[in-house]
Amino acid sequence: MSDSVRAVEGDRWVVVGLDNGGNANNATVLDSAGDFLVEGLLESPSRVKEGPVVAVRALAEAFDNVLTQTGVPRAAVRSVGLDTPGPASATGVISAKGSTNFVDPAWRGFDVRGALEERLGLPVVYNNDGNAAALYAHHVHFGLMGPTRSSVSAIVGTGLGGGVIEAGRIVSGAAGMAGELGHVHIPMRGLLDVGQPLPDCNCGFDGDAESVASLTGIERNLLPYWLARYPDHPLAKEASLATAAKLVRGLGEAGDPLARRIFEQQAMAIGRLFTIAANFTDPDAYFVGGGVVQAGAAFGQWFLEQVERHTSLRDEQKQVATFALVPDLDMAGARGAALAARQSVPRGTT
Repeated sequence: MSDSVRAVEGDRWVVVGLDNGGNANNATVLDSAGDFLVEGLLESPSRVKEGPVVAVRALAEAFDNVLTQTGVPRAAVRSVGLDTPGPASATGVISAKGSTNFVDPAWRGFDVRGALEERLGLPVVYNNDGNAAALYAHHVHFGLMGPTRSSVSAIVGTGLGGGVIEAGRIVSGAAGMAGELGHVHIPMRGLLDVGQPLPDCNCGFDGDAESVASLTGIERNLLPYWLARYPDHPLAKEASLATAAKLVRGLGEAGDPLARRIFEQQAMAIGRLFTIAANFTDPDAYFVGGGVVQAGAAFGQWFLEQVERHTSLRDEQKQVATFALVPDLDMAGARGAALAARQSVPRGTT
């Protein structure tokens, strides 16, 4: 047993959280007392590019491995939480149109939750990765008050994910599409520079939040425009926009003017998204996560302050609402999945 894990105490039951990604699965264990038994990442290859049969086997191996590492007997497991990137239904059926992470055609319409549940012989609770991270952020921020609070999270990555938490539980929606914040249309007037083209999204929408606030939005929409304004910028010499887009965050940390303009636009987009949330769900807290805030602490705080500045709240809301970064982002998915699984276990379970 490694130093980063600890054994379950006494006769406590546990749930397992599995975070499935494009390259790796991360696993954790949460016991009935509310303690996580894995301190950091416990990763193994996800093998999703090899198709669903191989990938489900890899998830089962991640499940077995985390039990071995923590010394938890299989009989102590009451439920398993699983999260994956979307789009997928509320019950874990991958979209028939496919997904950025699930490129093998066999994934289209595949019931990943059901397949894992059949393989493990245990109940499996499914959520997308944005919802899982949102639940974890809510849990950490509010603690014991979580069941009486609400929150909205925006997770900036390759796309823009997110989650809506009400009374401490994920709002998944009838089809599992609630919290798809990236595809909410936001006002573009005042966000775009004079003459800047209306950004478009891979989903087919124009002017949604993801078309600005995502790595894809940088590559597809923001960077081409700003490089035209800064033709002598070092990023103009990169071989591809994809390569250049991945370098923008580091330049933003260093205070580069072009990069800061890009992140100001992204922060404004999220602020406008949160303004919509303020008028729709009126949450207690707004969380921001993703690669943009995994940079240095000072830059993450600057970005959060920009988001808050561009979120229009009424005076009554300003008195009660808080803004915060999603903590422990590398572990947030697995831990959020475990929290959702724990919520599914009936009270009084032994």
